[in-house]
Amino acid sequence: MTQGKKVLVCGAGGFIGHHLVRRLKLEGAWVRGVDLKFPRFSSTDADDFAVGDLREQSFVREIIDQRFDEVYQLAADMGGAGYIFTGENDAAVMHNSALINLNVLEACQKRNIKRIFYSSSACMYPEYNQRDPENPMCSEDSAYPAAPDSEYGWEKLFSERLYLAFARNLGIEARVARYHNIFGPEGSWNDGKEKAPAAICRKVAQALDGGHIEVWGDGEQTRSFLYIDECLEATIRLMRSDWTGPVNIGSEEMVTINELTDIVADIAQKSVQKNHIDGPTGVRGRNSDNRLIEEVLGWKPSQPLRHGLEKTYAWVNRQVLSNSK
Repeated sequence: MTQGKKVLVCGAGGFIGHHLVRRLKLEGAWVRGVDLKFPRFSSTDADDFAVGDLREQSFVREIIDQRFDEVYQLAADMGGAGYIFTGENDAAVMHNSALINLNVLEACQKRNIKRIFYSSSACMYPEYNQRDPENPMCSEDSAYPAAPDSEYGWEKLFSERLYLAFARNLGIEARVARYHNIFGPEGSWNDGKEKAPAAICRKVAQALDGGHIEVWGDGEQTRSFLYIDECLEATIRLMRSDWTGPVNIGSEEMVTINELTDIVADIAQKSVQKNHIDGPTGVRGRNSDNRLIEEVLGWKPSQPLRHGLEKTYAWVNRQVLSNSK
């Protein structure tokens, strides 16, 4: 039950955090959100929202000023392939995210806050298990020997171990999830940090019927994508379970980027030609392995990929039209 709980959401100005605050408020929680900025596309539903820098220890101590029943730590320096895989942001990604996690954990421990959720990422899985686009290996036990393909993945792996170490040594009830490409409305779509679904939706929305859109690489790299509402359901189930994790939260409906483009074009009722160009693509194949989460939480996605893409395309298309006026 959420009614009457006090909850802190770190990263509440971001895509997942903003949606999570909304979901928690609908369940009756009192929610404090914190981030560097307010949500970009609509007002926060949080009862209290603190704008500040979680890299600053003094600020973290100010906002963790009481005992919260639940803390969701989603704050990170991140983005899509165009941000993560160029190498230009590696120092910032590692430094900023690690500082945030160290500060939040220390402050929670000093307030005797027990239940903390940490959002890790499928990017922490070894690159060597994701070279075959048809058969990527992303079961939770395949994480070691470690060899992520980005510094973002290495930082996520470090922080997973940080939360689990606090759990073993200091009594924190950590819950760790590895997110697989979460998407939906009200996420980045045109600022260089957007992920593939939003980027493809934008390109299709901007294209003329019969026109061309750019696709990074040959488009045969595979991924699975999970709609935001499904992600929130799995996240809250994990938080309130006795399972520590790490556990995958994602979809097993794997598609190529070319197939993703075709689905979005069909939703838009447009014919588009793909112009394959050089660009950062990440690993060759990635797909969530949901055997463990089904076993321990009884959870699996309830809707096909297309269902979420229809909602996301409609939202992105509205942004495109609004920005073109």
